[in-house]
Amino acid sequence: MPAEFPKKVFHGGKTYTSADAEKIINVSASLNPFAPEIPVEFSHADLSEYPDDSYTELKEKISSVFNRPAEEICVGNGSAELMRVYCLAVAGTNCRIDMPTFGEYELSAKLAGKNIVAYPEKWDVRFICNPNNPTGTMLERDEMLSIIDYSEKHGQQLFVDEAFMELAETNESVSDVSSENLFVLRSLTKAFAVPGLRFGFGFGPAELIEKMETIRPPWSVNSFAEKYAAAALEHYKDLQTSAKKITREREWIFDALESRRLPYFASKTNFVCINVGKSASEVTEKMLSEGIYVRDCTSFGLPENIRISVEKREINKHVLEVLDSCLR
Repeated sequence: MPAEFPKKVFHGGKTYTSADAEKIINVSASLNPFAPEIPVEFSHADLSEYPDDSYTELKEKISSVFNRPAEEICVGNGSAELMRVYCLAVAGTNCRIDMPTFGEYELSAKLAGKNIVAYPEKWDVRFICNPNNPTGTMLERDEMLSIIDYSEKHGQQLFVDEAFMELAETNESVSDVSSENLFVLRSLTKAFAVPGLRFGFGFGPAELIEKMETIRPPWSVNSFAEKYAAAALEHYKDLQTSAKKITREREWIFDALESRRLPYFASKTNFVCINVGKSASEVTEKMLSEGIYVRDCTSFGLPENIRISVEKREINKHVLEVLDSCLR
């Protein structure tokens, strides 16, 4: 346990009362606006028995989609649980985390008693978010393979978070790469727009996966999440259509931002990080008062940036119109 207990990480996706939710457009959580409809029904009977804590059938389903052996697959109650479990399971003390990126990596590492070090200091474990959150920038597969090769040569562990890969412009995934030094995290939450149904999964060497499955609390994936995940994986290829539509809308947003002379990161996925040239917290509050909730990127170390999700055209237009009024 760390000497100074770390604080919880701030996230987007603010929770509202049902009355408030009807008045607010939430573009802070970066969900798939073109998510496939999954034909799955839940019943009370689904709750009458414990889930299989080995999740054998679900892992076989993941195996068939990603072509990885079941013993190299782990599942968890969302990505965050697997981050926590990974940090407890993997050896090494010093962690490299290149900012700005998702705050849960640092928190998970610190909770496991690890240290955060700045490159080029020696590191045992490196975290990479690809595509990166909050910038949406993405390393190409060849570059990722070079990083994996470097990690193998130097005996370092590499954690790659591909939570947004399904919604990216191109597929630069390394989820098919088997390495004793590599763990790849995936999620269904963003791709299928089901943040209320927590489910994450990952790929790694069998020995590491066995440790992670031992550390993971029993039955952490509930029966509803298990059933939905299995059904969603049947429609996994449908996400290619989603990614194409997202690319079209993202390019429209880029053009609109350039016409406004607003700097932005060249995102490859379903959100855009924008430099508003003033306090992001102030702009976030102004936009919220106008019924739009954006992600304040101050917690990422970007105090003049907001992040907006790519939505359908009508919403994209409205969000930028509100942004215009809040920047006047």
